[in-house]
Order: sequence, then structure tokens, then C-alpha cells
Amino acid sequence: MTTMISWTAANSRKIAREERRRRLGPLGVLTHLALLIWTLLVMVPILWTFLASVKSEDEIFGDAWSLPASLRWDNFARAWEQAHIGQYMLNSVIVVAFSTFGTMLIGSMAAYVLARYPFRGNRAVYLLFVSGLAFPVYLALTPLFFVVQNMGNVPVIGPFIGLNTHAGLVLVYIAYSMPFTVFFLSAFFRTLPTAVGEAAMVDGASHTRVFFQIMLPMAKPGIISITIFNILGQWNQYQLPLVLLQERDKWVLTQGIADISTAAGYDQDWSALFAALTLAILPMLIVYTVFQRQIQSGLTSGALK
Repeated sequence: MTTMISWTAANSRKIAREERRRRLGPLGVLTHLALLIWTLLVMVPILWTFLASVKSEDEIFGDAWSLPASLRWDNFARAWEQAHIGQYMLNSVIVVAFSTFGTMLIGSMAAYVLARYPFRGNRAVYLLFVSGLAFPVYLALTPLFFVVQNMGNVPVIGPFIGLNTHAGLVLVYIAYSMPFTVFFLSAFFRTLPTAVGEAAMVDGASHTRVFFQIMLPMAKPGIISITIFNILGQWNQYQLPLVLLQERDKWVLTQGIADISTAAGYDQDWSALFAALTLAILPMLIVYTVFQRQIQSGLTSGALK
């Protein structure tokens, strides 16, 4: 009996696969081929970086895909201690944590109001936010430098939010991430049912309570998705900290890796460079792997509702 059930299940899966293949036709083959090529383009450099991080320099410049004679874990020690990657990584964690929290708090509230409360100028405010997506950050680097520099002259709080401060960089990250956050979450909040929120307001709940206790939990898939995207974007940001953080002890991880790359051209410590790159890649790889299902759910739930 068990064998019969297993055979029936396997046969059903085979029929389903054949049906999907017949329905998709040549387009399905091309789609799978494109995904395979994209996977190779992404995975091959990452795997090579991981492999090079435990090699000696002679092995790196020898056979590129040969296995190391012995695992050189001292490459990570040099990157962590001598190149101060540990300090730069801590700085990145602090900056990204606060900037992501601020982005999601302000961005979700703004997106909720724009999506659920009609008022005069609503569309204009929304378009103003979205227009930031079309504005390259490179065009704003020079004026942004002087804006942050002038913020340092503000009484009392100026020294904490000016140039060479993590708080100043956090504020810039929040502003930089706001357009995409509002654009994404506004569309998501529009798909949520209004009956639950209206019932809570009839029972005496305030607008603030409805948002934080009802609507925000309902928007959890979208919140998680955009949070991960913001973490990835802010973790990998290089141009903004390069302009705003000039003191070495305030540097973030991308600046530290760039410094190792520059020094490697003279000191020939390429092994430490690839070890530092591995340390930068692994946290984001782990985050994406852990929250992969939530990201997919957040991206598809809006389309399914």
C-alpha cells in the first residue's frame, strides 16, 4: 500500500512537471537558461573570493581555481587586527542599525499616511518622495558635503551631526533611503483591508494605535522585505561615507576595504584583502538566507491581494 501511494505521488509530480513544461514551451527553457547564467555570474565571483581568502599570495596569482595547500586563517587575523576591519565593521553595524531603524520608522509612517489618508497635496507629496529615485546621489555629493558641514554649526547638537560623525551619516542614509521606502510601502499599504482599522477606530483607538498595533503588523511581509533591501544598500554604500567621514577611526567597512585595496598595490597583501571582502560579504549573505522566505512573501503578497 505504501509503495502504491509513493508511486502515485511520484507519478503526479512527473505529470505536473510535464504539464508546466508543455505550457511554458520554449519560453520556459529560455527563462531557466537565463536564471542559470545569472546564478553563475553571481556565485562564481563570490566562491572565488572565499577561496582566495584562505590562500597565500603565490597561490592567488597561480592557478586561480586550485585548492590551497593549507588554509591560511592568518589572512583573516591580519585583516581584522592590522587593517582594523573589526573596528570598521563595528562602525558599519552601528550606522546601519540606527539608519535602518530611522528609515523604517519614518518611511512607514509617511507611506501609511500617503496611502490611506486623502488630503490636499497628497499626490504632490508622494511624487516628491518618488522623484528622489531619479536623482543620482553623485550629483548631490558636493552640496551634501556643505549641508552636513553647516549642520555641525547648529547649537548644542551640531558637533554630533556634522562632518566626521556617525549620527550625521545616519541622517544622510535615512534621507537617501526614504524615496524607495515610501514608494514600496505606499503600494503595500494600499492593498491592506480597511475594515479592521475602521473597526478599531469605532472602538475608540487613536490613529497612532491603529497604525502601530494593527496596520503595521498586517504589513509585516512588506516591512521585512524593504528592511532587508535598506540594510543591503546601506551596508554596501561607499560614496556617502567617503565624502562625510574623513577621520580614519570613524570609517565604515567599505572605506576600510578600499584602503586595503589601495595598500595592496604597494604592500602586496592581497590575501588580507580577500579575507576582508569575505568578512564583508558573509553577514549580508546570512541575513538574506535567513529572511529569504519573508522577502519573497513581501514582494508577492501585494500582487496576490
